[in-house]
Amino acid sequence: MAVETATTPKFDRSAARKVARETRRNEAQAQKRLTSPVATVIAILIAFLWTIPTLGLLITSFRPGADSATTGWWTVFTGPDFTLDNYQEALTSGGTALTLGQSFLNSLAITIPVTVFVISIAALGAYAFAWMDFKGRGFLFVAIFALQIVPIQMALVPLLSLFSRGLEIAGVGIFPGLELREIDHSFATMWIAHVMFGLPLSIFLLHNFMAEIPSDVIEAARVDGAGHGQIFFRIILPLSMPILASFAIFEFVWVWNDLLVATIFAPTSSLPMTQTLNSLSGSWGDRWYLVSAGAFLVLVVPMIVFLALQRFFVRGLMAGATKG
Repeated sequence: MAVETATTPKFDRSAARKVARETRRNEAQAQKRLTSPVATVIAILIAFLWTIPTLGLLITSFRPGADSATTGWWTVFTGPDFTLDNYQEALTSGGTALTLGQSFLNSLAITIPVTVFVISIAALGAYAFAWMDFKGRGFLFVAIFALQIVPIQMALVPLLSLFSRGLEIAGVGIFPGLELREIDHSFATMWIAHVMFGLPLSIFLLHNFMAEIPSDVIEAARVDGAGHGQIFFRIILPLSMPILASFAIFEFVWVWNDLLVATIFAPTSSLPMTQTLNSLSGSWGDRWYLVSAGAFLVLVVPMIVFLALQRFFVRGLMAGATKG
């Protein structure tokens, strides 16, 4: 008689489908409660008022510099005159050593890895705090939560000093023959700084979501012999995809639009678009029309990211609106 051997644990698919149905039902209930004629009218009014300055900035970005300096953007409706010179000049010029086009690649090289690092580390940490029992779990979670109230400005000088000593040690000990200035021209300091500042909030939010996943699903997987790795990758991650995508949007936008951390930690060759955009107006601010064009070049990538992940963003918000 053949003896059955241990195989990959079989998870309770019916319980997972039940959780999915409950989540969709909660989304529908929350959407129904949050939708009303009054709320719709208010939302449209706010959107209209919010859009007017953006529309003016967009029109200014296409107007000749001389026209922008002498007349308001609304005069374009009576005497339209558009040009692409502002965008061309904004991409090929800059007050720093880099052009806006070069800084665009730097922004991508900073923002994408930081978003991946933060989401990956935060998801693992949130799962550990939500479903793993270890000594000091409560104290560590409170400590991480408390880090959110520490102003970023308080950490800039100590972190900069730490980076300086760490890079010097790396240049002398870990990487012999590698000069300090060569390490300075990397994105490592930007990655570390943004990940450190982004982890407390991300772990806190993801923990709150993962902790609300029904324990029946986790217990069923454990009974079938699944370990923490299988539970995390095969159950927690698929169920947490909406909240992960939602926070990925926020993290991407925060890092992409950052100016303070870039000003402190970015070396000259790694300046992002925000730092270069800050210098486009010139010493006397006489080229501010270039800033309007550069602002929309900075805006286009977060807009694409948001539109691409919009359905996950809405599902993530609805999933946290009500509970079962």
